[in-house]
Amino acid sequence: MRPKVLCPVANRPLVDWAIDRVRDVAHDVAVNVHAGRAQMEGHLTGRVHLSIEDRRPLGTAGALGALRSWLDGRAVLTVNGDTWCPAPLDQLLYRWDGERVRVMVVGDQPLGPRSLVIGSLTPWSAVADIPAQPLGLWEQLWRDRVRDGTLETIGWSGPFADCATPATYLAANLAALDWLTLEQLVDQQADVRGPVDRSLVGAGATVYGSLERAVVWPGGAVARGERLVDAIRADRGLTVLVR
Repeated sequence: MRPKVLCPVANRPLVDWAIDRVRDVAHDVAVNVHAGRAQMEGHLTGRVHLSIEDRRPLGTAGALGALRSWLDGRAVLTVNGDTWCPAPLDQLLYRWDGERVRVMVVGDQPLGPRSLVIGSLTPWSAVADIPAQPLGLWEQLWRDRVRDGTLETIGWSGPFADCATPATYLAANLAALDWLTLEQLVDQQADVRGPVDRSLVGAGATVYGSLERAVVWPGGAVARGERLVDAIRADRGLTVLVR
């Protein structure tokens, strides 16, 4: 079982998409790790600072509390590793006053507890006293600031997927098709002999059947005569149908 953030979107793990977006605007990057620790450490060691949540997940706000010494007085830009979105994060930094919390959301509505959040920018003054305990950003940092008008919201009208379900995970891959080149859709190390329509195929995969709106993970196999439609062929031959 692989952690959700290591599931590939457009043939790259979700967490790698997130790291690259943050690195466009920040030099130092930290990743919080709880589930699938061994796999996460194997994938990320030496690339980013790892903040290990041993006993329990801390939530996004609690994770910032655990990173207090690493942050060392700096503001922090936060994204979720299990979402896919091509929105450039420099919009969060543009003309920031260094004091207000900023949140980028999907759409043009005010931030609420059910908003789809792309990223947030938080000054050190708001982070310094957060304890390393299970806490969410809405309850800890955002709700009261929304009420008193001291939180800024930036809207985004482009694609976004939270990858919380097989349907939204497949939607993320299909949305990525519009942002990528042909070489990124079917990995050069895949052996594809059947028709591929709006689908993505990972390295080392073999596709002798047909694909339509499907994702085949690295090393996956689709046998001759098989037809995958609105489906994910994952690890060890597992197939998830999205209906």
